[in-house]
Amino acid sequence: MELFTQEIKNMNKIDTKLYIGKIIRAKIDRQMGSKHPKHGFIYPINYGYIPNTISGDGEELDCYVLGVFEPIENFTGECIAVIHRLNDNDDKLVLVPENKKYTNDEIRVLTEFQERFFESIIVN
Repeated sequence: MELFTQEIKNMNKIDTKLYIGKIIRAKIDRQMGSKHPKHGFIYPINYGYIPNTISGDGEELDCYVLGVFEPIENFTGECIAVIHRLNDNDDKLVLVPENKKYTNDEIRVLTEFQERFFESIIVN
């Protein structure tokens, strides 16, 4: 049964790199300044998900929104990178306003509040 469950997860796994360079609409469920419901840290940036997608963890694909400096409920912007976790199956898209750029070092610093708990690479 466990093998079957893993096969189902693998079938649903999407290639997150396909989002890079695309305009994406996200729903923000953890607004800048809100507190994580389980771990208690504060979100210094807006964090959300892409509706109607399935990530490697079986949930909707998560995203960080950079370059917006107020709490928001929805966001449409360009995916400039994917944070690919090496020790977890939950990749994160990095979304920004159109024509805004961030270096990998800047992305790393701005997402460190949560990504410090994981090994990852930034793909762009």
